Amino acid sequence: MNFINPKTDFAFKKIFGSAESKDILISFLNALLYEARPVIEDLEIIDPYLAPNIKGIKDTYLDVKAKISGDKTVIIEMQVLNVEYFQQRVLYNATKTYSMQLSTGTGYSKLNPVIALTITDFKMFENMDTVISHFIFKEKTFLVDYLADQFELVFVELPKFNKGLDELETLTDKWIYFMKTAQALHSVPEELGNVQELKQAFTIASTANLNAQELDDLDKREMWIQDQRGSISLATKIALAEGIEQGIELGIEQGIEQGIKQGNLRLITRQLERSVGELSPDIITWISQLSVEQLESLGEAVLDFTKLSDLTTWLQVHNNPE
Repeated sequence: MNFINPKTDFAFKKIFGSAESKDILISFLNALLYEARPVIEDLEIIDPYLAPNIKGIKDTYLDVKAKISGDKTVIIEMQVLNVEYFQQRVLYNATKTYSMQLSTGTGYSKLNPVIALTITDFKMFENMDTVISHFIFKEKTFLVDYLADQFELVFVELPKFNKGLDELETLTDKWIYFMKTAQALHSVPEELGNVQELKQAFTIASTANLNAQELDDLDKREMWIQDQRGSISLATKIALAEGIEQGIELGIEQGIEQGIKQGNLRLITRQLERSVGELSPDIITWISQLSVEQLESLGEAVLDFTKLSDLTTWLQVHNNPE
């Protein structure tokens, strides 16, 4: 028996965001947000796509979004790679979710609490050993809470969790262990299988229950993650080889930046060809006109592309050629 990797966006959404995932998500959120206390008794899984109401505001894609007890909204994101400006993105997604509750003319009394739960496959806070950390607004000097019940950021750093199977004590331990090790398991451990919701999660995660299209999507995402993990070293090598040479004329800083852009361009072009097929010279030229920031955005969007028109539509929106 084999299981899909719950740390990929495809698997995470399938396990926690599917129609049959309600009980699983309740158990998961109670474990990570409330130390396994049954605070959440019911929830509604809702569309995680945040379409902006105001022209010029960025679209937002989350992994899972739910309305829980007390009219709170929980947005959940699983992040495998430590990309630049990720912490700013977490804050942006959370504040956008909070502000978009109001339509024109609606009073602030209609605002309900938002919790942003972020699970990372890398360490975010090197100066803290705790696996789960909670952030709220506080006064800088006296640490007095400011609307603590309205806005909360919760982070779960998987690399900091080092318990073995025989050391699992709480439901929180068991869910984190599932997130971290499910892909490496070949059967459901008794220590996890005695929790009904975890048993259900393993059933959904079994590769035997996936169709050919889902297996293909999963394979693409796994390849994308591996490509991204190598992108930093690739970009650095190209920057050293090309950027320093260009730096003689352009200045070292500009040369290295250009080299990094070339590295990202090559990587994203390869990913696009896997997703939508061979790219024409005109399309490649069009992509090369993107800024470094736009290339990073395209790298995130490529997983949603299934045909060439998806790419051209994205380019038309983000970079109108002269």
